[in-house]
Amino acid sequence: FLPVFSFNDSIYRSFPLKGFTFDWYRSMMSNEPMFQALMNSIRVALATAAISTLLGVFAAKAVTRYRMPGQKPVVAAIMLPLVVPEIILGTALLIVIMQAGGTLSLLTVTLGHVLLCVPFSMAVLMSRFEGFDRSMEEASADLGENPWWTFWRVTLPMVMPGVVASFLLCFTISFDEFIMAFFLGSTDPTLPVFMWNQLRFPQRLPGVLALGSCILLVSFFVIALAEWLRRRSSFNSELGNLTID
Repeated sequence: FLPVFSFNDSIYRSFPLKGFTFDWYRSMMSNEPMFQALMNSIRVALATAAISTLLGVFAAKAVTRYRMPGQKPVVAAIMLPLVVPEIILGTALLIVIMQAGGTLSLLTVTLGHVLLCVPFSMAVLMSRFEGFDRSMEEASADLGENPWWTFWRVTLPMVMPGVVASFLLCFTISFDEFIMAFFLGSTDPTLPVFMWNQLRFPQRLPGVLALGSCILLVSFFVIALAEWLRRRSSFNSELGNLTID
């Protein structure tokens, strides 16, 4: 009912609605601190998505193309944030940063988000690396191309839909994430932390509901786009393998 109450002409969440209004959305557009928090979230999410996807590409390629000693324990350690509660990860990172004499900032938030997003990126890209025919890379090597240029000219274009899907997924996770941002953030809040702070004031609740509705809509669209790209890349890969066969 979050989107429904964002149109209610009252600060209270109750049925029946008192009236229908766009006032909360209009007031949201003139909220300067909110836009600053929005820009903070976008910067953190873009950096997180770029770093996580880059690490995910190389990690997924290493796992699917090579067999190394201790590979399974390393992969398990990378995937650990998927099963460990975020509040434990946030507390542990906060203690490590404080013990190292570091200062909390958007950079520490980004590092925390990268820790969370790399497993998702790696999972998406591993399925993509395993899905296309390796004979393409072998053919490139047979034609005299070195491994580096084979990766850039053959492998990367083949997995690009997965890379884009990974980037969009990591961006959405980082943009919506609260616990890490709350523990590792400074006086420059991200958007979820800003919304949490606004909830202390009942008269600002409708504006938070309006903002939450917008975030929900954008997140749904981005995740749907990422899933569509992932499915499309898997379908194209299967079609290519059938054609080769």
